[in-house]
Amino acid sequence: MVLESYIEGEWQKGSGGATPLYHAVNGNEIAQISSTGIDFKGMLEYGRNVGGPSLRALTFHERARRIKALAKYLMDRKEEFYKLSAATGATKRDSWIDIEGGIGTLFSYSSKARRELPDESFYVDGALEPLSKEGTFVGQHLCVPLQGIALHINAFNFPCWGMLEKIAPTLLAGVPAIVKPASLTAYLTELMVRRIVESKLLPEGALQLICGSVGDTFEHLTCQDIVTFTGSAQTGIKLKSHPNILTNSIRFNMEADSLNCSILGPDATPGKEEFDLFIREVANEITVKAGQKCTAIRRIIVPEKLVSDVREALSERLRKVPVGDPTNEAVRMGPLAGKPQVEEVLSRVTQLAKECELIYGSVDNFDLIGATKEKGAFCPPLLLYCDKPFSKMAVHETEAFGPVSTIIPYEKFTDAIELSKLGKGSLV
Repeated sequence: MVLESYIEGEWQKGSGGATPLYHAVNGNEIAQISSTGIDFKGMLEYGRNVGGPSLRALTFHERARRIKALAKYLMDRKEEFYKLSAATGATKRDSWIDIEGGIGTLFSYSSKARRELPDESFYVDGALEPLSKEGTFVGQHLCVPLQGIALHINAFNFPCWGMLEKIAPTLLAGVPAIVKPASLTAYLTELMVRRIVESKLLPEGALQLICGSVGDTFEHLTCQDIVTFTGSAQTGIKLKSHPNILTNSIRFNMEADSLNCSILGPDATPGKEEFDLFIREVANEITVKAGQKCTAIRRIIVPEKLVSDVREALSERLRKVPVGDPTNEAVRMGPLAGKPQVEEVLSRVTQLAKECELIYGSVDNFDLIGATKEKGAFCPPLLLYCDKPFSKMAVHETEAFGPVSTIIPYEKFTDAIELSKLGKGSLV
């Protein structure tokens, strides 16, 4: 199967140079992807000239009602998405976050728009502002749609939710969207976009899809366009530094690496409800989506006197998490999204291990249910320990985007706060 892009109202295959995509569990080729030959300039113009006017002709409430109808349409077809989602390595619980959680954002934004915005195509922001002494000169702020497009470059970990959470506010704002999913799991995004197109609930040109590279898209963006990026900081900074982005002051929103932390209070000792809750939630954050979440806990900050207790309790909890084929009901953690991610995660673990001690898990020796390490993209839960977190900085600078977390000790609670701040503005 060759994935297709939805460009200028048509499904189009790349003209060559396709890259194979593989099943995360069994390693079989599941699709090929290429955007070679796509007219990216024409794609942008189509969004601006066809999708934009159609969306701007609708009021906020009319757009919201269409988005709600789309949410219902997709929810009725959710089982189809669940079936394909397993190929990304997601368990049923993981897929629920991506699929129904994503569809839920459509419902939520639709509701907020109908509740909080007027049934108009514009929004009045604030009262009249007097600009002259006698009141003969006044100003009024009106919010109206940009006359460009929103290019959404998304991450591999949430192929459905990552798209839906972005296009909902975009379409409500009267701006057409162009979605570029990460290639690794683009087959699931493509399936969902196919169903969106089939629904005929969105105006023509309101949504387009790039399966593959963005090509020369950045060369043709204008000051009326928007770019959102979710992924690695390295790639995001490269895109944000594109000459056209800088020259034309094009809006660019980036969500990148995040070394989130969870802090255990000094009085939350073993046997207390708070201690048990802490262990349970940290273990969940390590294993849900195999740790492939931007909000996953990477730094476990605990009182020095409780390090041994946390290590023992967390290791025991992780030991009870069966890893393997996510279609097996006994499995609670599936593989990473692909072999490239395994290589990336293990590379980051190697960097961390230069300053930290691996205290739970083995990258070479772990059990699987219904799968093999040779074929699948598996990585077991791994727990590290950093004994000197104020001098060994890798734990605050290096994110292993998988089931990996590090225990960090603190003496005084003020130290815990300072350690948390070393994450430089994490999401959690």
